[in-house]
Parts: sequence; C-alpha cells; structure tokens
Amino acid sequence: MIEVERNLFEQTFSPEESVAKHNSATPSSDEKTLTFVDLFAGIGGFHLAMHSVGAECVFASEWDKFARQTYEANFRPISPKLFREGHFAGDINKVDLEDIPSFDILCAGFPCQPFSNAGLRRGFEDTRGTLFFRIAEIVKHQIDKGVPPQVLFLENVKGLLHHDQNRTLKTICSVLDDLGYYVSYRVLNARNFGVPQNRERIFIIAWLKSSDIHAFKFPLGLSSTNEHIFSDVNLHRDVKDTKVGDILMNQVDAKYTLSERLYAGHLRRKEMHKQKGNGFGFSLFDANSKYTNTISARYYKDGSEILIAQDNNRPRKLHPKEAGRLQGFPIDNGFKIVVSDTQAYKQFGNSVAVPMVKSIAQEIVNQLIK
Repeated sequence: MIEVERNLFEQTFSPEESVAKHNSATPSSDEKTLTFVDLFAGIGGFHLAMHSVGAECVFASEWDKFARQTYEANFRPISPKLFREGHFAGDINKVDLEDIPSFDILCAGFPCQPFSNAGLRRGFEDTRGTLFFRIAEIVKHQIDKGVPPQVLFLENVKGLLHHDQNRTLKTICSVLDDLGYYVSYRVLNARNFGVPQNRERIFIIAWLKSSDIHAFKFPLGLSSTNEHIFSDVNLHRDVKDTKVGDILMNQVDAKYTLSERLYAGHLRRKEMHKQKGNGFGFSLFDANSKYTNTISARYYKDGSEILIAQDNNRPRKLHPKEAGRLQGFPIDNGFKIVVSDTQAYKQFGNSVAVPMVKSIAQEIVNQLIK
C-alpha cells in the first residue's frame, strides 16, 4: 500500500525531466538519504517538494489541529517512520531541542513578526520571542552538536522585504550570517511556475560557509517544457501559459454560488470603493483569465478576492478542490481533503504554492548539496 502511494506521489510531483530527477530514486545501501525537517508545516507543501527530490522527513511540527489532520492523512503513507517514531510535533516552542534528529535541510514558512530589539545589533538576541528565534535556536543546537544543517529553506510573505523599514529582513540575514551561513533571497511569483495565481512570496536560502559555493541561482519560473528559467529578461514571455480554466471543475454544487444577499453586498461595496476612486471590492474571473488574485486564509469568509463568473447566474466561490489545484496540490492524484470547506480554504490559503517550492528544492539539490 505504501509503495503504491509513493509511486503516485512521485508521478504527481515530479512530472518534469530535470537534473534532480534521479534523486527521487531509492538510494543504494551505501548512499546517504537526504533528510529534512518541516517546521510550521501546515498541510505539507514543503513536504511534497522535498519528497519529489527523494528527501526523507525526519521531523515536522504544526500546532493547528485541523492542519495536522490533513498532514497526517496525506503523509503517513509516504513517511510512516515520521509518525511511528513520534516526530510529528505540535507547538515547536514546547519541543525539547534534543528530541529533534539531525537533518540536512530545514524547511519553514514562518510568520512575519517584528523584532522588538531590531537595530540594537545584538544579533541572535535581537530575535528572541519570535518564531524565527526558534528556528535559529534549532539550527544553533544542531551546530553545537557537530551536525550543522547544510541548507535552510525559508518562505515568507513579500512584505518581509520592507517590514519594519527593512530591519526585520536585515536582522534575519545577520543572524544567519552569525550562525555560519551564506544567505540569498528573492521574491518569486507562483504564476511563473505553471499555476494560474498571482502570488508573490519571498524565499530565503542559506547554506554553510564551509561550502565552496558562494551564490545560489533561484529558478524564476518554468518554461513550456518544464525547464527552469533563470533570467528575468522576457520572463513573462518565456514562462508556460496558464489559465484559470485549468483548475476549474466541470460541475460545482449550487451551494458555492453566492446568495443574492451576499452578492448584493459585494456589488454595493464595489460601487462605494469606485466612487472613492480606488479599486477595492470583489474580483471576478472566468476560465479564460490567465490567473487569479492571491488566495488567502480568509477566503472562507466571502471569497471576494477570487469569484468565478457563471453564465446566467451569480458568481460562485472556488470549490475547495479548485483552491487546492490553484496552489498546485495534486488534488486529482491522491491528495486528500479531510476537513470542512472552511478549514480547507484556510489551509490552502496559508500554504505555499507547491510547484514553486518544488522548483527551488530541485535547485537546492542541484546547486548546494554535495
């Protein structure tokens, strides 16, 4: 049963021919399996990406009980050891650092939090009380044990770039530098990786200074032949085409159509904002739209950021399966939704776009792992 599902995942998450493809093969007995930890794991976007390059998850943490249900339902079959050995933790702040096994890569999509002491140049101590501090603590503990992680693979909202007058990002980079890592970061957009969604996120890659590698080249998108694009010259021309119709279901239950009252409210607010001279209000898309707005964790409330036009009817919200497809999850190839619609919208809205992190994972293996 496990082997069948593993093959299903590999077919789903590794469709392109890439240099990293061979890494998803089972290693021989004298080869070391690449390992990773999945912090603030959500529903496993990073896990899917790392699994696609043949890496094994040795520890994960997620505190939300509903996200934990989705994570376990999907990853127990392909990472049974993680659950069998009790390495799927809840609140990362309550985990004894000694209980985290050694690992090669740390993955984390951590919340954007201000550092109250940022700018005082106290390095590591500047971040105390934040979840990034916990990441740094985990890395430092592994370094002190003599098993420093090779790579840190971090994700955050685009706003981190200028958060707190740039002090937040500068402090993060400074702490990673003090821990002995080179650091590179870049804002990437999911719409350039084959999903019809305008979703910008910042990625931070850090790797050991003991390496002879001094630069990391981010993939900026996927071509029509699923090759990584590294130049931003004519990027929008060269990336694979997307359209919203690719993620839409043929038939959707009538309950996803907006009620007359809710739609009237959307129209009223849109007209109000129009009179004020701004563009706020609901956004309407159809099958021919190239991409949607960013789906957020609040999508469950009214769906206003992404409404789908319907012939001779009021617009509708995305079905949860469509929301999953919009983030690149393999909804049609084994990925299970085991929670309510409300929780599913929150989970997909909070997640990373899988094809984007998968491409970065491939380049981490190609460029940084020896």
